[in-house]
Amino acid sequence: MSSKVNRCGYRRRPAGGIAIWSAWCAVGAAAFVAAFLGSFSVALQAQQARRVSDGVYTSPQATRGEAVYKERCATCHGATLGGAQAPPLSGDDFIRVWSGPLSDLFNKIQNTMPANDPGKLTRQQSADLVAYVLQVGKFPAGQAELGVDEAALKQITFPAAQTRPAAATAAAAAPTFPPAGNMAEVMRGILFPSSNLIFNVQGHDPAAPIEKKPATQATSGAFPWADWGAGIYTGWELVDYAAVALAESAPLMLTPGRRCENGKPVPVNDPDWIKFTVELAEAGKAAYKASQTRKQETVSEVTDVIATACSHCHEAYRDKPGPRTVADPSNKAARCVRLPDR
Repeated sequence: MSSKVNRCGYRRRPAGGIAIWSAWCAVGAAAFVAAFLGSFSVALQAQQARRVSDGVYTSPQATRGEAVYKERCATCHGATLGGAQAPPLSGDDFIRVWSGPLSDLFNKIQNTMPANDPGKLTRQQSADLVAYVLQVGKFPAGQAELGVDEAALKQITFPAAQTRPAAATAAAAAPTFPPAGNMAEVMRGILFPSSNLIFNVQGHDPAAPIEKKPATQATSGAFPWADWGAGIYTGWELVDYAAVALAESAPLMLTPGRRCENGKPVPVNDPDWIKFTVELAEAGKAAYKASQTRKQETVSEVTDVIATACSHCHEAYRDKPGPRTVADPSNKAARCVRLPDR
């Protein structure tokens, strides 16, 4: 081999006469470079990860944010960020809600605020508003402005908020609510229409204007069961509400004493039933987070998560062998019973 290729054993003699053997032979050139770059990458990531207490905005930026806040936000959130028609943007409760990546708060402002005119703030205005919120929250200013890059914002976090101690006496006095309907009624009244509203985003843009119906159709007297909220809430708000309905109502599947449509008790203590319930609640949360982006494609993608959560439970507890098919949704007699996997 030429000296350019075979570098094993090469040594250099620096000033002072101490011979230093090259690390090329010990680990190989490629391994050495990979190890070096890997350690450098880890160190760089550690440097990039920051907390809001590290000074992630500047005072002039917060001043700009204050001007935007007074013009666009103070009516709802209060002159001092203490809350009014909308929640407070400072204090323990605020940090408890937003503990985690700063990008979550930035995107909430960017995509959904102001509530009466969402999506009109620029990314720079959104960053300035976040800077003002941090200033009011007594988080220190730094030397560099808070940027608008999504990846960089994800590297900055709020501190984890302390959980409030549970009030034992209040919990003991809390009323209990026995089930008012069977499992099928809960599904058809809450979970089914809510999930279908989210699935509808696959083919319809929630931001598109609502199509006005002809006067003859509007006054026909037919019950507008598919149009509730139309004209009252925006399309994206309806998607938000449907996602929240999934997340919040999923635990109703675990209400003690509830029965299935066939009269059998809902297996609320079955590990699989509990697992599928948690999966559905998490799917609802994922759908809400996707809806907050105000991107049709993002919500369309999360519908797979909802469909998968539903199918897991349906395959185990609903679709059983019956007269129509091997997996027969019409076989109501076998519902709520966990049969061996086929």
